[in-house]
Amino acid sequence: MSQLASQVSSDLKQLASDVLSKALKAGATDAEAVVYEGDEFSALVRLGQVETLKESGSRAVGLRVFIGQRTASTSSSDFSSESIERLVEGAITLAKITSEDPFAGLPEPQEFGKIEEDQHLYFDDVNEMPPAERIEIARRTEAAAMAYDARIQNSGGGDFDTSTSHKILMNSRGFTGEYRRSYCGFSAAPIAHDEKGNMQRNYWFSNSRTVEKLENPEEIGHEAARRTLRRLGARQVKTQKAPVVFSPEIARSIIGNIFDAANGDSIYRNASFFSGMLGEQVAGENITVIDDGTIIHDGIGGFGTRPFDGEGLPTRRTVLVERGVLKNYVSNTYTARKLNMKSTGNASRGLAGNPGIGAGNFFLEAGSLTPEQIIGDVKNGLYVTETMGFGVNLVTGDYSQGASGLWIENGELAYPVEEITIAGNLKDMYKNIVAIGNDLVFRGASAAPTIHIEGMTIAGA
Repeated sequence: MSQLASQVSSDLKQLASDVLSKALKAGATDAEAVVYEGDEFSALVRLGQVETLKESGSRAVGLRVFIGQRTASTSSSDFSSESIERLVEGAITLAKITSEDPFAGLPEPQEFGKIEEDQHLYFDDVNEMPPAERIEIARRTEAAAMAYDARIQNSGGGDFDTSTSHKILMNSRGFTGEYRRSYCGFSAAPIAHDEKGNMQRNYWFSNSRTVEKLENPEEIGHEAARRTLRRLGARQVKTQKAPVVFSPEIARSIIGNIFDAANGDSIYRNASFFSGMLGEQVAGENITVIDDGTIIHDGIGGFGTRPFDGEGLPTRRTVLVERGVLKNYVSNTYTARKLNMKSTGNASRGLAGNPGIGAGNFFLEAGSLTPEQIIGDVKNGLYVTETMGFGVNLVTGDYSQGASGLWIENGELAYPVEEITIAGNLKDMYKNIVAIGNDLVFRGASAAPTIHIEGMTIAGA
């Protein structure tokens, strides 16, 4: 850590410590402070010209206080002593008038902890790259997409984004933790026209915690162009039941519903189709789903990696579903107490409010088949590349979403399809995943390989 960064860290820790001291002096029996500082940069180039350019910095402090089993929280982006006084006074006043909650309170002291080893979450090169270079990468990516094919005549633009953040969590039970994170990424979104003037658009992107691991701008531009062109001439298909193959980008959201269904908050409210299902078979034996907040890939921390959760508990690896059997719910301290369990280290929190429940690096374990082999085994079916709208009922498991993609005929991608709806029930869908791809790649905090689900309803013409 540089001398400047070290000084900033020291100043932010002092602020957190001062806020806690003031809260305890004002009558709090326990307190927790979060201090955040971050920077963001964003450039959008459209048709070769810079359309938007943004650079911003932010910092804020959040305070959660407990008076016995009453709790309240406040936050502020003003670090002046007058503002800090108001922050503390506001939290104490609110806590005094809230109802008591027998499950409220910080975790027990012995539960606190953090991963001490460097998780490689922060890289200086994200901020060291000159803005002109970032803009040039956005321009190159868009230009590569535009030059790929004469049918690409317009563009949603090429962009380049960076962000860095520094977070400190401190509480009155002796926990102090901090980490810094960096991010950079770019994309292109070309628009293609067919001979009838119909338009289609798509995109592709590259992202990382370090500039060194970003992919080639021309390759990303070409991939964005390929994804856009394959949508030209899309049509509807007849309503039918058929196999559906989900691309990794869409499989990720299908599998992500497992995390939502296993969320302790939904479980204790009895608002999930996983309620009361621990130890039961909820998916096929080929399904193993994991949440892991400790992953490091090729010397770089995952997008969902961090040393501790939103309450100061060490992050960990939790198997939610193992060979189809529901093994764990995911929870923070509050929901764990309600369920008479232990927190899984999945507390997530912003600056104000009580902690929620969030994933670390959440994924479906890869299979052994290539995407080509999975598609090759389908005689007639749908390959989904995009879904629209929100149509998932976690209470019943009912699933229905607008979709587009490519129709599979005799094991090959035949033509593009759109204006269709795919429907099923997640309870059946998870048991009907008959093939899993070997193409697991983390482009975010959650990931899944290609999956093939049998017997879904496709509503079309």
